Amino acid sequence: MGVSRLDVFYRRLLLTKLFIGGWGKPEDLKRIFEFRKIIGDREKCKSLVPQDYPVYINKTEELADCHVQEGFFISPLEHLVPGILPQEAVKARFQFIVPKRWQKNRPVCIHLAGTGDHFFWRRRTLMARPMIKEAGMASLLLENPYYGYRKPRDQLRSSLKNVSDLFVMGGALILESTVLLRWLEREGYWPLGMTGISMGGYMASLAVTNWPKPIPLIPCLSWSTASSVFTTGVLSKAVNWTQLEKQYAINSRYEEEIIKLLEYCGADSFKMGPKLVTNVDEHFHELSEDHKLSVSQCSRVDGGRDCGGATDGAEHLLSLGNSVGASFETLPTALGGYNAHGTDPAECCRPSLHKESISFMKAVMDECTHMANFSVPVDTSLIVVVQAKEDAYVPRTGVLSLQEIWPGCEVRYLRGGHISAYLFKQNIFRQAIYDAFDRFCVKYPNLH
Repeated sequence: MGVSRLDVFYRRLLLTKLFIGGWGKPEDLKRIFEFRKIIGDREKCKSLVPQDYPVYINKTEELADCHVQEGFFISPLEHLVPGILPQEAVKARFQFIVPKRWQKNRPVCIHLAGTGDHFFWRRRTLMARPMIKEAGMASLLLENPYYGYRKPRDQLRSSLKNVSDLFVMGGALILESTVLLRWLEREGYWPLGMTGISMGGYMASLAVTNWPKPIPLIPCLSWSTASSVFTTGVLSKAVNWTQLEKQYAINSRYEEEIIKLLEYCGADSFKMGPKLVTNVDEHFHELSEDHKLSVSQCSRVDGGRDCGGATDGAEHLLSLGNSVGASFETLPTALGGYNAHGTDPAECCRPSLHKESISFMKAVMDECTHMANFSVPVDTSLIVVVQAKEDAYVPRTGVLSLQEIWPGCEVRYLRGGHISAYLFKQNIFRQAIYDAFDRFCVKYPNLH
């Protein structure tokens, strides 16, 4: 299946770069990875968020068909990993859209925001208000860290400054979703579920892995890991590889210390080598010519390697880079650009540097976003995944499928790509939500 031309064209319209600040501080990455070991295990997280964690409502508005409540609470991440969140993101804000008349029960679906979805208007208009009319279902819209009121002052629009920001966002949203689910339970709402589109789908999936009860999950236009999004998808063209390469070259701590902390060891891991990837070139022939990806056929790396052993970081990264044949043909790594910063030209322009940087990106992304690195949701039959067949933003080639990670989940495929599905298929996303909630009510009629 090819990729959507609309996805490729739309990406070309976006001129801002991602991760202009680089990878993030090595010490921050260390703290994040250590916390991932806790939050990736549901049993270890049972007492992280108190049952009566305080949530406040500070505004209520009445509309024709619903009440809109606005509330806030302090992100638990601020207590558990102090200082990792930017100050602007410490206060979590949400909108709660409640129907004036319930049709059946008091169902609530939590919606997490996709890329670029600042504040609440988009989710309220495209999803929450129609869901009240169609199903009498309430929606709770949580604002992501780094977005809207929670956006750092030095961040340009939706472009996260550091790679580590995405991991901080994920950790915060897992904990914040737990706060809201427990608050909704205390308030007597039932059944409860979670959804999100694109990045919101990833984040909702991560949150549900941490919830200790069966719960409907409807991730739309997301998949098993974010690593492919930033290494082989069209969004990889928006990554500031120049800065990432330079930082990786001049700071040996990424190669010598950070890699040793990575634990993800699935069949698509950078440690084990990816599964056989064939003919990926044809999926990306529409990518922009200035940073075209060239991904060739490759062989499976010997699976006998010990995932637990801390072998040399550069060896791991070069192994992965060579395995997938990932290289950008014309990435601007001009010698002059590095000399201006007083960097050793030999280090910054070594031939393997770009492959190592791509491999390092895959490794850290898989560590913090790969669903196989987190607990399996309690009941996978309550998961309805909605995917676009020609999605150029979320490649499914070369990574484990959600069906492999979550046996029993349902995957529904739409024709077209990421952008067209987002713009024109919201009704299909909503139907998947209703179906998952109905499935829950039939299977667990007394679980409240």
